[in-house]
Amino acid sequence: MATSRFRSDEAALDTFYEDLSDKHLQPLWKLHGLLTPAPEVRAIPYRWCADDLAKLGRRAGDLVPIDRGGDRRVLAMSNPGLGGAPYISSTLWAAVQYLQPHESAPAHRHTPAALRFVLDGEGVYTLVDGDPITMARGDLVLTPSWTFHEHHNPGDVPMMWLDVLDLPVVAALDAVFFEAADGPAPDPGRLPRSVAERRWGGGAGLAPAGVSDLPPHSPLLVYRWQDTDAALDALLDVENTADATIRFRDPGRDRDVMPTMRCEMRRVLAGTTTHRERQTGTRVSAVLDGSGTVVLGGDAFDLSPGDVFVVPSWCTHQLHARTRLDLFTTSDSPVLEALHLHRSEQVDA
Repeated sequence: MATSRFRSDEAALDTFYEDLSDKHLQPLWKLHGLLTPAPEVRAIPYRWCADDLAKLGRRAGDLVPIDRGGDRRVLAMSNPGLGGAPYISSTLWAAVQYLQPHESAPAHRHTPAALRFVLDGEGVYTLVDGDPITMARGDLVLTPSWTFHEHHNPGDVPMMWLDVLDLPVVAALDAVFFEAADGPAPDPGRLPRSVAERRWGGGAGLAPAGVSDLPPHSPLLVYRWQDTDAALDALLDVENTADATIRFRDPGRDRDVMPTMRCEMRRVLAGTTTHRERQTGTRVSAVLDGSGTVVLGGDAFDLSPGDVFVVPSWCTHQLHARTRLDLFTTSDSPVLEALHLHRSEQVDA
């Protein structure tokens, strides 16, 4: 593609602009919009309805075998502001993945990190580098960068869950690698509690001593709903508040579960309206329980269990809970914090 050719009514300057274009250079004084008073964000606020996701997931299950054109049956959420790109924002990929009964999605690995959040159902298990992890409603499962992972549904009912990846960030850095595994993984038989849970899931403040060779991500690969639920109730009680958020943490170090993605769970009690706030970076939220409304910028969206919505960077965000709302959220905040670009504020009138 040719470099932009700027023009001038002055002959010498016009020739100069032509020479710049020939050498693939551009004059800064002719460029506009590179530095803006606030972020100019292409992604727009949007909500994907649970009913639509479920219906289209079932149709995909009926129409598309898992090995037809790929080894996953996934419906990627395409933000209407991104011109058809299969991304929920400029920095995050989000999708629903549908697995039929007695079906398997074969093992592969890639440099983009991924997480799974289960909005409904149980019975599927994921192998992460060979460690079997059962998946059930409300569970958060990690498949960090360059770990082999595969999904199996030995049961009699289909299951669908939310996937979120840092794919756009890794693609922008020209660092995407992918590799399929050689042959099927061995059948784990009766599914034990995963090694990751037995080693690192002992409870708050408990971690094995003398471990120095830790991976760049959390060594605990699954965070169970019963623990999350109990932690939210306890925090609401001790803080005497109607709005509480907990963050999923690396149990071996005081940091997020993965270098590029932050994961949190929020509980807002019935009748509560939260502060209006905004922050740099993308947030992708999914409703586990409850109903209410989210106001994103000037757009209001009703919320029901299974809905997924995106909060673009620097977009104002406010919740109203009609019934108790439980919301899972992942964001790219660790990336912005590492680069000292994270900014947040309340903007209540």
